[in-house]
This record gives sequence, C-alpha cells and structure tokens, in this order.
Amino acid sequence: MKQEKENNKTSRHFAFSEFLDGSFLDKNFFRKHAKLLLLIVVLLFVYISNHYSVIMKLAEINRLQVELNDVKYEALMYSSELMQESRQSHIKSMVEEKGLELKELTEPPYILELK
Repeated sequence: MKQEKENNKTSRHFAFSEFLDGSFLDKNFFRKHAKLLLLIVVLLFVYISNHYSVIMKLAEINRLQVELNDVKYEALMYSSELMQESRQSHIKSMVEEKGLELKELTEPPYILELK
C-alpha cells in the first residue's frame, strides 16, 4: 500500500516535470489523445463561429430597432399632418384660397324616404 502511494506520487511528479520541460511532446502524447485534441479544436471553432454570429445578430437587432423607431416617428408625423389637413377649418380656408364656389351647409342634411 505504501509502495503504491509512493509510485503514484512519483508518477505525478514525473508527469508534472515532463509537462514543465516539454518532453511530453516527444512521446506518443498526440497519438494517444488525437481524438480528444481534434474534438477540442472543433469545439473551439464552433464556439468562435457561434460567438461571431451572435455579435452580428445583435448588431442587426440594434440597427432594426433604430429603423423601427424612425419609421414610427415618421408615421406619427404623417398621421398628425393628415389630421391637420382634414380639419374642417383648414378645408374651409383651402377652399377660399383656391377660389372655389363651395359654401358650408347651414342646414343639417335630410333623409329621403321612398314610398
């Protein structure tokens, strides 16, 4: 039992010293862990591409929100202008400016009934 602990401790120390001096690269490290390294590289590319697409989509969302606000304000402006132009007093002044011979009704309209 004591010998296993010492072997385990020396193997950890040996692995750590191999890592520090870089000698683990000379051995079969890449052959043993090729699939894992390939998976890590693929996941890294997926992560980077996902991050890039999220940034692009956020920029598109911000641009569309600004455009939406501009269109809302423009629609509100046109609605206000239409309401101003369709007021009875404004229509009366436009008719007078154009010199049309139209007059405002003084009597209410009446309904014709068929017998």
